[in-house]
Amino acid sequence: MNILKSVGSYGGLTIISRVLGYLRDILIAIFIGTSYLADAFFVAFRLPNTFRRLFAEGSFNSAFIPMYTKYRSNRQSYVFANSIFNFLLLILLGIVFLCEIFMGGVMYLISPGFVGDTNKFEVAKTLSRITFPFLLFVSLSSFLSAILNSNNKFAASAAAPIILNIFFIISIFISNYYDKSFVHSMSLAVFFSGIIQFLILLFCVRKYFLPTIGFKFLNLSYIKDFFKRILPSIFSSGIMQINILVGTIIASFQSSAVSYLYYADRVYQLPLALTGIAIGTVILPVLSKSLKSDTDKNVKFLQNRSVELSLFLSAPAAAGLVIGSEQIISCLFGYGSFDIKSINQTSKALVIFGYGLPAFSLLKLYSNFYFARGNTKFPFHVSIVTVILNIVISVLFFNTLGFVSIAYGTTVSCWISIIIYKFYLKKDNYYTFDRIFIERFSKIFVCTLIMGSILYFQFFYFSHGFDTSSVFKLLYLIFIISSSIIVYFTLSILFKSFSIRDFRIKRI
Repeated sequence: MNILKSVGSYGGLTIISRVLGYLRDILIAIFIGTSYLADAFFVAFRLPNTFRRLFAEGSFNSAFIPMYTKYRSNRQSYVFANSIFNFLLLILLGIVFLCEIFMGGVMYLISPGFVGDTNKFEVAKTLSRITFPFLLFVSLSSFLSAILNSNNKFAASAAAPIILNIFFIISIFISNYYDKSFVHSMSLAVFFSGIIQFLILLFCVRKYFLPTIGFKFLNLSYIKDFFKRILPSIFSSGIMQINILVGTIIASFQSSAVSYLYYADRVYQLPLALTGIAIGTVILPVLSKSLKSDTDKNVKFLQNRSVELSLFLSAPAAAGLVIGSEQIISCLFGYGSFDIKSINQTSKALVIFGYGLPAFSLLKLYSNFYFARGNTKFPFHVSIVTVILNIVISVLFFNTLGFVSIAYGTTVSCWISIIIYKFYLKKDNYYTFDRIFIERFSKIFVCTLIMGSILYFQFFYFSHGFDTSSVFKLLYLIFIISSSIIVYFTLSILFKSFSIRDFRIKRI
């Protein structure tokens, strides 16, 4: 199996989804900007979308794949998978039903700052009732994706979110053409895209699994064992999404803050899709199988190369976000209703998130080093510390820094988590840096430093190109980023800071 090829396949399709997401967000920025309607919609979308990311980007895979891999060679795998599917279906239907009835209470919990604005609160509640069933379909889709990933099939699960963004874009154009409510149309797009995603993945997974629905197919021993693993896994593997949700709650107390953080989140999520999510998704099933058959030396070699790849991609991306935050936000969203104030405020958050990007990426990998060994408790404990730190920093500095304190809370807490992980990974003899990693890390640092210097010079030299509201400024951004990428990869070849050969392993 070529790990790099799988990462490229998964990451490439995820990036296509994120690019379409940018197009969607550009349209949202043009038509509703950072208004109260934008805040209301982002809160309505945040709740089911947080669960989507929690399930699709780590937690479900973390608990399901090691267990499914253990049973895969015999009939037990189907009984296990079918039991989990039926239990999920039952639980999710109950959650959706209760939340639809008590949506006012749910809104009070996730956006308490909206309570003082009756209009915004009611709009958010109405939109949430439309979007929330998305949780049912996307969670079941994540289950099907986990089975595909267990069989080294990553393309379908990576491509599924593209459906959501296509529906979003179509709904915006329809609303504009027929003069309908943008936020209501987009909420309906969320609902219907969830159904289509599920049906497509059900078709793709038919070779490996087709569910049989009914209470008699519930195997309680499998369900109990699985949920003992997934509950801490949801909290630990989805720490970034939990931090974002916490940030949304706190940001609801400041006008337009939810929107500023949303747009900044959209930008750094693009490199994170490749540097953390794609690598973590691909490496988990490979590592789970390697732990069963390979030597300890080979396992640690695989771990080092995955961390190396994550830093190789995330370090230059982080430098780009920090150096060019204002220009990036201006080019991506600075049109129509998205004014100068919105650009400046959003870029402040993006700079801070940029400093945290390598940590966000490594969190996906370090937690997987425990998940692959069936240990979900330790990542759970680390996540509790991370969330508490995030809340303390965000709340403590909110009065002086405003919504920017939320970005600081997320970044600082994640870096502290990385330090904790690294200490205990070495202590538990799960992972230590090898000589190759130390050597290449120093080269990655030098290449990033040189690239960052050239990038800074280009933004300075072409600064006149960004002093416009025209879409043509996007061409300057594309040129600067493309040339910087070429410089970085050229330097990496010259310094030999990366080796493709290390990622070709025998198929497991």
